[in-house]
Amino acid sequence: MTTIAPDIDLVAIGETIVDFISTEPVEGLREATTFQRHLGGSPANIAVNISKLGGKAAVISKTGIGAFGQFLKAELRYHGVNTDYMIMDHRVHTSLIFVSQTSGTPDFEPSRNGDYKLTPAEVSEEAIARAKVVHASTWPLSRKPSRAAVEKTFKLAHEQGKVVSLDPNYSPVVWPNYQEAQKVIRDMYRYVTITKASLDDCHRFFGPGETPETYIEMLHELGPQIVIFTMGKDGSIISEDGHILGRLPARPIKVVDATGAGDSFWAGFLVAMLDGHALERCLLFAREIVEMKLAIVGPLPGAIDRSQIYARLPEPSTAFKAAY
Repeated sequence: MTTIAPDIDLVAIGETIVDFISTEPVEGLREATTFQRHLGGSPANIAVNISKLGGKAAVISKTGIGAFGQFLKAELRYHGVNTDYMIMDHRVHTSLIFVSQTSGTPDFEPSRNGDYKLTPAEVSEEAIARAKVVHASTWPLSRKPSRAAVEKTFKLAHEQGKVVSLDPNYSPVVWPNYQEAQKVIRDMYRYVTITKASLDDCHRFFGPGETPETYIEMLHELGPQIVIFTMGKDGSIISEDGHILGRLPARPIKVVDATGAGDSFWAGFLVAMLDGHALERCLLFAREIVEMKLAIVGPLPGAIDRSQIYARLPEPSTAFKAAY
């Protein structure tokens, strides 16, 4: 049997969709009148951000074959993302989502079709074998058959000793059946190596009222070795094997657009981790990347020189001290 050497930094499975983001800042979608088309879907955005940071990324997803599907494939290729494992199916329509431009948590309304119709048989085992990290969000877990496609991917990746990454971005808008979501996500965590949860994510999934430390403990109990906990303006916490390694404060910046901030943070952290940096330094690098994203409308700029960012990172002992 031929063994395939991992040569793709990240394989993201799940939604590759069209984001229609309001062109003006609004409180919610009800106030939005005009929208601009963008490549969207958290896994696809992370793959693009990995590529912009100089890494190699691929997507496993399903779209239609029409104008929107062609747009998404062209955008991914333009940004250097491998689309060999992307399924374009004439029997489905490309999924869409309308999003408000805001400095806070965006309001959104999805119109789903092709993204959740990805089947386990359409998941390329070659892609998993080539991956160093396999990543998904809870979006494809919310419906069948994409739920089974992600489980196949995670199970194979886990068996092969890959880093398995899950974004627990549960939303009742996407997944109204809370009890089902609890069972499916908890079951999926048995394959997961690393997870990044926001305070909002934990409020929605576990319920409000707990401290960050308690939420981190609850996440570790589900299985992941590494937990990153983000709190917006209150900074972030990194924990490994149940032990908090550090608390990193957020720096004051003018937030122009928060859409995609989590995907930028996640891509930055994973790239630094694959580069072999200590977890605290990975968190510092991720903070730089998310600040870059928050300061502009739209996605991260292309061709970011990560070596320059590494060179200007402060020492963890200094940067994390203020958080204690």
